[in-house]
Amino acid sequence: MIKKINLLVLVALLAACSQQVQNTQNDARQNNVATHADDPFLWLEEVDGEKAIEWVKARNETSLEVLENHPKFDTLYETNTAIYNSNERIPYVSQMNGYLYNFWRDATHVRGLYRRTTLAEYQKDEPEWETVLDVDALATADDENWVYKGMSCRYPVYDRCLVNLSRGGADATVVREFDLESKSFVEGGFYLPEAKSSVTWVDLNTLMVGSDFGPDSMTDSGYPKITKLWQRGTPLSSSPTIFTGEQSDVGIWPTVLYDGDEGYRFVIQADSFYTRTWHVLDENNQSKALDVPNDIGVSGLIDGQAIFELKSDWQPADTAFKQGDLIAIDFSDLLAGSRDFVAIMQPDDNTSISSVSTSKNYVLVNTLKDVSSVIYQMSYEQGTWQTQTMDLPQFGAMSISGTSDKNDDVFINYSNYLTPSTLYYYNAAKQESKAIKSLPAMFDKTGLTVEQHFMVAEDGVKVPYYLIRKEDLEYNGKNPTILYGYGGFEVSMRPNYSSTVGTNWLEDGGVYVVANIRGGGEYGPAWHQAALKENRHVAFNDFIGVAEDLIARNITSPEHLGIVGGSNGGLLVGAVYTMRPDLFNAVVCAVPLLDMKRYNKLLAGASWMAEYGNPDIPEEWAYIKTYSPYHNLKANEDYPKVFFTTSTRDDRVHPGHARKMAALMESMGHDYFYYENIEGGHGGASNNNQAAYLQALRYSYFWHQLAP
Repeated sequence: MIKKINLLVLVALLAACSQQVQNTQNDARQNNVATHADDPFLWLEEVDGEKAIEWVKARNETSLEVLENHPKFDTLYETNTAIYNSNERIPYVSQMNGYLYNFWRDATHVRGLYRRTTLAEYQKDEPEWETVLDVDALATADDENWVYKGMSCRYPVYDRCLVNLSRGGADATVVREFDLESKSFVEGGFYLPEAKSSVTWVDLNTLMVGSDFGPDSMTDSGYPKITKLWQRGTPLSSSPTIFTGEQSDVGIWPTVLYDGDEGYRFVIQADSFYTRTWHVLDENNQSKALDVPNDIGVSGLIDGQAIFELKSDWQPADTAFKQGDLIAIDFSDLLAGSRDFVAIMQPDDNTSISSVSTSKNYVLVNTLKDVSSVIYQMSYEQGTWQTQTMDLPQFGAMSISGTSDKNDDVFINYSNYLTPSTLYYYNAAKQESKAIKSLPAMFDKTGLTVEQHFMVAEDGVKVPYYLIRKEDLEYNGKNPTILYGYGGFEVSMRPNYSSTVGTNWLEDGGVYVVANIRGGGEYGPAWHQAALKENRHVAFNDFIGVAEDLIARNITSPEHLGIVGGSNGGLLVGAVYTMRPDLFNAVVCAVPLLDMKRYNKLLAGASWMAEYGNPDIPEEWAYIKTYSPYHNLKANEDYPKVFFTTSTRDDRVHPGHARKMAALMESMGHDYFYYENIEGGHGGASNNNQAAYLQALRYSYFWHQLAP
């Protein structure tokens, strides 16, 4: 349940204040055109407009003619396809009713299989799998371009599920009821048409549903505004509304938290990306707000205790708690008005809480200490909390998956930049672990080394970055180097084994760098909040500082230094190359935000104003315009030849950002590369083959621009 909650909170975004998002893209485009006719490239925001698609295809053709004909492209694509479709990949699992479930794609099953096996079978080198849902077969039968987007099953019996199916990879999905026992869709079962819906089980015949119900049912950010209680066999349109949010909310998300078999129904009212109110519902569907700070993280329920993560300092009673602390309280007492919270973990300055998971009897807290994972196991025994460090490998990234409220079996994945992923089966009750799956080495790490350096920013803050290079690297300023960053939304860039980075770049002598700049979550909430809104330049300057540090060490030089980032990272590299074009010779700007004057009017953009600010407020536009790439491009500047990538089917970050930035560069006489996948969603690719192709294009571009 915890993973689902965190995803909901992550999607909880800030609503626009000045414009109501219409119910169709056409209406939204008409409204935008009517109010922003001064933008000469506004027509490129017409996602499927005939003129816009013709423009896209022409730019694709011109760019691909160069990139596909690079001497390395064919080998890169062949290598990447083999990697993405390899049967030697680790099949990560979730637990339900004694089965382990996995979603799997390969060369034969391009759209994927949802399948299951037992724990005993899973621990074999080649387990036997039982197919539950064949998405390729479904797409053929339905004549739809289905992309699987997950399955939500009814706890605790796991007999029925709600399957989310996207057309072409978009965030919006069709929701269909599925019988897990018969492995078939339920005839006449629950069904929701394509929308950005939010739905959760109450019981076999009841759902809490937020969706696009027509006028006045969606927020300015394009997410559900109301929650209905839907009984099987009744029309959803006439189902009673049990909660209504504000038009300016990001969205309203119903959920059920379980403590054992005891379920508590909630409606999460997100008024911004980082603030929300948790409303608990009684048997009469009357709501009561939890009396906790609205920026607090709800980490779960176990043994009657509610666990929270603080994003700011708080003193609920006599005890003062610090930002980043993990605190707990008896949940029944909290509902009755108690303020008797206790701290169960208080991270030091070099440590932050990365995630919190629960098994039947234990709380598992995954922390980062100077960007390396350390996991703690906690239990609530006889009225007190017990804590111990789990005995697992050090100096890498670990992630916890496959937990269940029915047992204490846990799956923990470990990797670092040069160590392939290893999956450990851990029994929390016995405190025993063993490696049961391991990814084979997908690239030759012979002679490679990993270093962690710290760049000292102008304000004295030490900003870490990882450097992966050949041990015998000559520090001559000529080494082709890729610098990657994100720097937003409290997302941490942790050590990660990447087969494509290894095969496409490191094996041939390239240097790869990951910058842990402010705006991320590497050192907790304060690290993130240091780069919010008017302080956004902190993230950009940190990234520039790391680039300058690489040049000062004579590892590389501007001629051989490239940068890459996607989504918020696309904004990062877009801002940085317009601020300091002298530092770089290559930029991969993927699914980016670039027009920061209009970002809040495009798709889900309104939801991110808690991160960036509201450009419709003059005081906030005053600082946003200082870095908005679309507004800081100059005709008389010498820019690197940027490679923009996006997707027509991305319904989160509008493809118009990349389109318009490329068109503006073209109008000023600046050269660029451009590739837009006609499908693929926000990830840019909807299957393994598309992902392999996109990566081959990116690395062909980097070799084209950066090789000595």
